[in-house]
Amino acid sequence: MYIIKIQGTAKIPDFVQIRDDDFTLIAYFRINNPRHALFRCRLIDKQDHIVELATKLPYGKIQELGL
Repeated sequence: MYIIKIQGTAKIPDFVQIRDDDFTLIAYFRINNPRHALFRCRLIDKQDHIVELATKLPYGKIQELGL
């Protein structure tokens, strides 16, 4: 699985994408509100790790999630 942090614009907030090995979108959420998206894709138990990684990740960089 991979994580990507996308920089928003004035009207669109910053968001994070989680994609599988085929780069299919698994989750899409704002950093300040990940709970619902992570619950739907069954990653809620990894929420702290994902949010910490997403806050440190530079915009536009794809990184392996390593769960």
